Amino acid sequence: MTVASAADVVAGPGVGFLPLISLGPAFSGLVGGWRRTAVFGGVALALCVGLGLYDGLFEERRGFTAMASVAGVTAAGIAAAVMRSRREVELARVRSIAEVAQRVLLRPVPRTAGPLRAAVSYTSAVAEARIGGDLYEVVASPHGVRVIVGDVQGKGLAAVEAAAVVLGAFREAAHDAPDLLGLGERLERSVSRELEGERFVTAVLAEIGADHEALILNYGHPSPMLVRDDGSVEFPRPPRYALPLGLGLHGTEGPLAHRVAFAPGDQMLLYTDGVTETRDASGSFYPLGAQAPLLREADADRALEGLRADLVRHAAGPVHDDAAMLLLRYHRPAGESAEPDV
Repeated sequence: MTVASAADVVAGPGVGFLPLISLGPAFSGLVGGWRRTAVFGGVALALCVGLGLYDGLFEERRGFTAMASVAGVTAAGIAAAVMRSRREVELARVRSIAEVAQRVLLRPVPRTAGPLRAAVSYTSAVAEARIGGDLYEVVASPHGVRVIVGDVQGKGLAAVEAAAVVLGAFREAAHDAPDLLGLGERLERSVSRELEGERFVTAVLAEIGADHEALILNYGHPSPMLVRDDGSVEFPRPPRYALPLGLGLHGTEGPLAHRVAFAPGDQMLLYTDGVTETRDASGSFYPLGAQAPLLREADADRALEGLRADLVRHAAGPVHDDAAMLLLRYHRPAGESAEPDV
């Protein structure tokens, strides 16, 4: 408005800069409230009257046309500001509901569970979303610490609903299922009963006790990454690959649980395929195993955040699939040294 007024004074009435003053209330309606837009509209009308008198435009129709232009743009800006404010209120309500849904569906994992320290990272592929089709949970049961990380086939609200079914069944069965195979069978029945169509869930279950071993059950999911105390990296594969949850009741053989060493100082990263299938600009997949040294950070949360930041840098922008990571650290008892006794 200042520039348009100065240009009108310098150039004179013959150029016709006066209608450009209406840009003030127009832009105000895009970024401010309706009251602010009305104030700028009033200032614009005052400038229009003053410059019209200065230029002698009210002796003809041009002055009144400029005033009508400013008034019309101001009215449109006020209407736009009111509509935008209402939509912002609605969006804030939807976001608050989404926050509650996130806390119910993906509750914060316990920082410590038995001999483990846990940290979690979740990156949704849906813009402005906090939850999606990936799922995770850590439960300290009488049979040991039981963990699940899974990935629902598909996206959107249907995937969130399926994730809720799996997590609800896991939280109930993790406490009283006598073994990991029994827990997997209960999940299989729940998913087959509740999910419609051909929807399925890949998942990996783990049970960590006090015997420095982890029992793993894999339902068509990427193998966990084990980072040993000496820095070596392993991806233990199951002895037999099983179908995902929701497809296992079709007469095929179920999964076989397998044991892997998991001792103090070791780390286990469970993740979804949104991590390993993230591509860079050249089409190369994310090299998860090569980036394992990022987990040497003493604080588990900062270590996992560093790995997530590296994943986003590799993607050179937003990820195209949900990416969940759950880091478990087997911490040493107080007073135990990382160096072997000599």
